[in-house]
Amino acid sequence: MIKLENVSKIYGKNIKALQDISLKFAEGELIILKGVSGSGKSTILSLIAGLSKPTFGEVIVDGKKISKLPDHFAASYRRDNIGIVFQKYNLIPELSVQENVLLPLFPLNLPREDMRQKAKKVLEMFSIEHKSSLMVRNLSGGEQQRVAISRANINDPKIILADEPTANLDEKLSREFIEILRELKSKNRTIVVATHDPLFFELDFVDKIVNIEHGKLL
Repeated sequence: MIKLENVSKIYGKNIKALQDISLKFAEGELIILKGVSGSGKSTILSLIAGLSKPTFGEVIVDGKKISKLPDHFAASYRRDNIGIVFQKYNLIPELSVQENVLLPLFPLNLPREDMRQKAKKVLEMFSIEHKSSLMVRNLSGGEQQRVAISRANINDPKIILADEPTANLDEKLSREFIEILRELKSKNRTIVVATHDPLFFELDFVDKIVNIEHGKLL
């Protein structure tokens, strides 16, 4: 499903975020990218999502080279294939729960009722439908994360990317998020989580743990 072939990412004159990384992730796998802040985990997620491009090497997703996609096609690729759960959620506080979840659907020009039904289904799936009319600024951290997860799944993506998803959660909410990952994996999603949270390192349903340090694989 996902291949990184001899990928390096260099910022500025000589800031080496990634150095000659090669990885393969199969469909339906849950992969943990393990490392401290600044190790290169988030850069790998960004490359898989098509949010940035490698300086060298190739990123191949579902048989397609996405490394050099023009921005317009990269946006279409993300919309059709990728769901992202950001560390700080990236929700719009002035919009309701339902409106935040619907945002990825607007470019598709779907009938309004179809959009509402999709939002209802995904909000029910992640147990936040009862808050659909509230402004997200009035939600707790755990509730905001459920909204972010709902938004990431609104287009039924093949791949879920999560960047330090439990950084702002206590242990109870972190374990709830882990159970959500278990459910998503059971639906054959390919999931890549960048984290240094030790709760993830002993899970019985993780397929691979990839250790990264200073932009290199250990």
